[in-house]
Amino acid sequence: MKKLLLFVLLLVCGNAISQDYKITYLKSSNGSLIENQDPILAFTSSEVTQIGSQSIFNGKADFPNEIIFVDRRTNSFSQVANLDATKTINSKDSVSLGKQTFEYLNDTKKILGYNCKKAKTIVNSNNIELWYTNELKVKGAPTILGQNLGLVLEMVRNGNFVIKATNIEKIKMFPTDPDLSKSIDMLTYKDLLWKSRFTTINVFKDQIINFSSESKSNDSILRFANGTIAVRKIRIPEIKVGSQIFVDVTEQSNGDAYDRTGSFFIIPNNKTLSFLDGLQNGAKTLPIYNNGNGKEYQGVVATENYNPIVELMRFFTPFGVKQYNNLQLKDKTWTENVLYRQDVSDLRSLLSNQEVWIGINIGNYDKGGHKVSANITIHNEEESKVTPKQIVPLFCTNNIMKMAGQEYGTMFSSDKGLEVTFKLDKPMKNCKLRYITTGHGGWENGDEFVPKKNTIFLDGKETFSFTPWRLDCGSYRLSNPASGNFPNGLSSSDYSRANWCPGTVTNPIFIDLGDLEAGNHNIQIKIPQGLPEGSSFSSWNISGVLLGE
Repeated sequence: MKKLLLFVLLLVCGNAISQDYKITYLKSSNGSLIENQDPILAFTSSEVTQIGSQSIFNGKADFPNEIIFVDRRTNSFSQVANLDATKTINSKDSVSLGKQTFEYLNDTKKILGYNCKKAKTIVNSNNIELWYTNELKVKGAPTILGQNLGLVLEMVRNGNFVIKATNIEKIKMFPTDPDLSKSIDMLTYKDLLWKSRFTTINVFKDQIINFSSESKSNDSILRFANGTIAVRKIRIPEIKVGSQIFVDVTEQSNGDAYDRTGSFFIIPNNKTLSFLDGLQNGAKTLPIYNNGNGKEYQGVVATENYNPIVELMRFFTPFGVKQYNNLQLKDKTWTENVLYRQDVSDLRSLLSNQEVWIGINIGNYDKGGHKVSANITIHNEEESKVTPKQIVPLFCTNNIMKMAGQEYGTMFSSDKGLEVTFKLDKPMKNCKLRYITTGHGGWENGDEFVPKKNTIFLDGKETFSFTPWRLDCGSYRLSNPASGNFPNGLSSSDYSRANWCPGTVTNPIFIDLGDLEAGNHNIQIKIPQGLPEGSSFSSWNISGVLLGE
């Protein structure tokens, strides 16, 4: 009888010691609570802790969402992510908790009536202060950090960001432990969780862009200009106003050793004629622009029945990355490829909820050419006050069909330069010209290596002028193994150029045009293009899109 009574007493005492708690935490920044936040909840007992947002534990969280499960019996933790309604992943870490180190201080204070001690540590150059109590006989924290200190009730990062407990309550029912039976490595876990946070549209994968009569189209990818252009029709979902849209291209040489002009572009098809007609039927079927110098320029300006391409991204290949990495130089390790990535959120209305023709081009004359992959990623924002933009394609002199006879952009040799007239059916406010420009051709005295002023006229009045130039080309030497080296100690890829470098993106600039009334308007671009030198000549690849509200 005495043994039975002792057992009951131990059981009761054990239950009292192993009380479970729910702690609610809120975040503050610079002394003010962050508005509309989803509180952090920590459920903790003597053996385990679960951490996640309030919406997750209430079953109302959006996907993806994540909880942390701490197991003190093994001094380990698992991260568990619900990527969607059917897919859950997890990864276990048995090392990190044991490696946490802290400096213990003599400071004390009360939080929610409990006496707390202070510890501090440094994480990625951030100073972290933690206030913890041992009075509740359990351990836990709102993050992985400090799980073994005691019950952390406040964390302060760099003195201005605070996560602080606002409520502690005893609970009778603990959340069900997550299923940890199928664990994956942490690197894979983090990668899958990261990718689930945005939408990826794969446009091209290891696509060869070369120059060969053997280049052929297939059911999904059309190839033109002897393989130097690849085009696909892509369905793009609806994109919320204010969301971020990025494009990325990965490139490596598949044989070509030279720096080349590349373009990742949209083919507008909202008029009678499109650039796709020119690809399928020849450049001569596109509208002709004449500026009085005796040459005909195909498909470069908008007309009543035609829109030129819209460049998502202008990029430039380096000298032979990957294919020529065997050309060794002391203390230089060549990159395996080049990644170009750019924000194109301003072009949302050309992409959202549409089926669009998207193409990629690298001008080259090599049978091996280049290998490229290209994607569009959509990163949704919850709410935005951004005003949707109207988009009017205006011009593009980048002769993407160069290998199929499209004329170079040499129209700037005359005083007229490039001129386009366009009509607005209704007024547009806060208009901007999204303008990309790069100079090409010639040798020492060619426009590729000589600064030249670009001047933009709107309705006959000079609106803006600047000299596009890049001084940082030497920064990309490790992407240019086949770049020629000169007696002065420089490599060809080091030299400054007319707004581009081998291995870089050329960003658009945005030129304010003000409010435009309905009716006809005229934009003119003038550049003092250099004169030909023997068989060498200069040209300019410019493209422009009108953006407005």
